[in-house]
Amino acid sequence: MDDLTALARDHLDRARMESHGRSAHLFLHDGPLRQSLIALVTGTELDEHNAPPAASLQVLHGHVRLTGSESGGCDLIAGQLQAIPHERNSLLAVEDSVVLLTAVTATPECALEPGPGT
Repeated sequence: MDDLTALARDHLDRARMESHGRSAHLFLHDGPLRQSLIALVTGTELDEHNAPPAASLQVLHGHVRLTGSESGGCDLIAGQLQAIPHERNSLLAVEDSVVLLTAVTATPECALEPGPGT
């Protein structure tokens, strides 16, 4: 069993010591399900990237800004949970923050799509 409070504290301390201002830990990997804790110091950004088929972001500590390439963005504070839009997105730490990213890396629709050469 993982203690999210202890993980959050530990990884925020690590992020503060890293030159890139972040620390992450994948603590649950079960088939297509992934849960990662991500700590970011103020001003650190996860550059725009593709979204998984399904994902949510829960703020455990601090204040972040989730920005979608098409949908604009939203600010989230500790205790808030947001579905991640199905588009390229980025994440900015408005203040020292820790988030829980829950992602599904495959869906039944993805599994049914023909692969290369089929």
